[in-house]
Parts: sequence; C-alpha cells; structure tokens
Amino acid sequence: MQDLTSQKAKLPTLNTGRCTVRLAQIEDVEAIIEYFRSNRAHLADGGPAWPSNYLSNDYWEEQIKQNLDDFHGDVAIRFFLFDRANPAVVVGSANLNNIVRGAAQYCNLGYSIAQDRQGKHMMKEALQSVIAYGFSALNLHRIMANYQPSNQRSGWLLRSLGFNVEGYARDYLLINGKWCDHILTSMLNPNWIVKD
Repeated sequence: MQDLTSQKAKLPTLNTGRCTVRLAQIEDVEAIIEYFRSNRAHLADGGPAWPSNYLSNDYWEEQIKQNLDDFHGDVAIRFFLFDRANPAVVVGSANLNNIVRGAAQYCNLGYSIAQDRQGKHMMKEALQSVIAYGFSALNLHRIMANYQPSNQRSGWLLRSLGFNVEGYARDYLLINGKWCDHILTSMLNPNWIVKD
C-alpha cells in the first residue's frame, strides 16, 4: 500500500452548500465513531449488524486504510459528509460500492444521515454531488440504489434525485440480522462515453 500522506493529495473532495464530502483520514476516526455512536438506534435498521468492535479506534483505522485501498483499486469510494460549518463533525456517509467495469460500468449507492439532519435536504445536496462525481469522474453508466419499502423517506429522496424503480426483491439484504425486502432503483448516466 502507498504511503497514506502521498495518497491524500489525490483524493476527491466535493463541496456542497452545507457539507464537505470526502474520504476519511486517520485523524477523522473520533468523529466517525461519534457519528455512529450518536446515531446507533437511528441507523440500526439501515444496514448489516455491526461487529462487536465497530465503535473502536482499531476498527476504524483499519477501515479507513481499506477504504483508501478500495478507492485506488477502483472498487468503491466511501465518502463521509462533514459539516462545513463545523468540519470536525461527521453528519453522514455516501458510498459508491461494488464498482463493476467491463460490460457493466455500474455501482451501488449507499448512504446514511444523522437523525438530527433528516428532513433538511442535506442528504439530497450531498448525493447530487456524489452522483455527479460517479458519472463524470468515474464514468459510470448506471448507479443503483435500493431501499426498504417501509423507508418512505429514502424512496422520496431517490425519486427526487431521478432514480427509477426497476423492481422488487424479496429477502434482498440481511439488515440487522433479518432478511428484508427492497425496492430496486437506478439512474443512468446520460453523458456516458466509451473510454479506451
């Protein structure tokens, strides 16, 4: 793995009206842990069960290194949302996961936001930048996002961003120890180009 200091200059930073969207660095570990600790109950039904060491420095130091490797390997880009008014505070995450090249040129979008930031259009603002980055800088053809039918807020968000419903998948993801149905959506890149 390359030296993390030399990698830092090459990492993207997206500035929205109220957020700075970027990959985390080792110095962000405490802010990340605080985000997840403060929002534990709120985020519990949105993803897989957390490992026992999830809220530890060791876990996040290793995860940050893995995230940097995945970015440089064109496998995933896992952004955190930092409050521009208070840059030491993490307010959410937005990930372009499972990047597939070749004939596919797609990825999966995942995201979360602090409970106290819901309903303020901050997530939409951040995702507009992340999607634009995925389509322009990464030249992805399709970004897919899935949500649980009970999560109407997420469904509204995706529709407002221009995602189209493509299907319904039963027992699609193991969320917090329980298999959950998901509505499948996607957005296509209108400016995708063939690259050699």
